[in-house]
Amino acid sequence: MRQHLRRMCLMLAVASSPGSSSAFAADASHGADLAKRWCASCHVVASGQAQASADVPSFASVARRPDFSPERLAFFLLDPHPKMPNFPLSRTEASDIAAYIGSLRP
Repeated sequence: MRQHLRRMCLMLAVASSPGSSSAFAADASHGADLAKRWCASCHVVASGQAQASADVPSFASVARRPDFSPERLAFFLLDPHPKMPNFPLSRTEASDIAAYIGSLRP
């Protein structure tokens, strides 16, 4: 029950975060900086990047997924999960990274 409540709180937090409001836009440029600092050791986060782990998707491939949603991705980044390191991202940082990934969508 606690896990369910926590997920609901995170979903509400993401839904009300600056990245999902028309009054406040997520900052894709800041998200790119964060991604290069925290995510590039495993993911290809930019087109000029030479190395990453072979078994993880590039950010461009994540952006191309038919079900991609910046809000869903920001929620995913806020919810600890075993496949990725637990980075203590704020709601704004998660929204910024999701906005950056969304900017890679063709």
